[in-house]
Amino acid sequence: MQHVRATLKKISAEMVRGEGSDGAALAWPLVCGGKIAQRTSVVAFADGVLTVDVPDEAWRLQLQSFIPQYVAALNQMCSEPITSIEFQVTHRGR
Repeated sequence: MQHVRATLKKISAEMVRGEGSDGAALAWPLVCGGKIAQRTSVVAFADGVLTVDVPDEAWRLQLQSFIPQYVAALNQMCSEPITSIEFQVTHRGR
């Protein structure tokens, strides 16, 4: 099972690297996981900063503690370096 996981990770990283600056948006669901990806969305990537919409302040605060892990994982997959992630609260439907 570990071999399959490593192979899938390698294939995913190769696909993401080929996307240039769009790679961060493609990699986000792979890095954060399906449940978080369903509630968040990448809105921008510029100057090494990935901006991600989150549903509320509680989500923003909770996800901030994972920034170092997310940045490290994204940098393993993306061709353009990511230095930081900014979580912003969306106000959809208001």
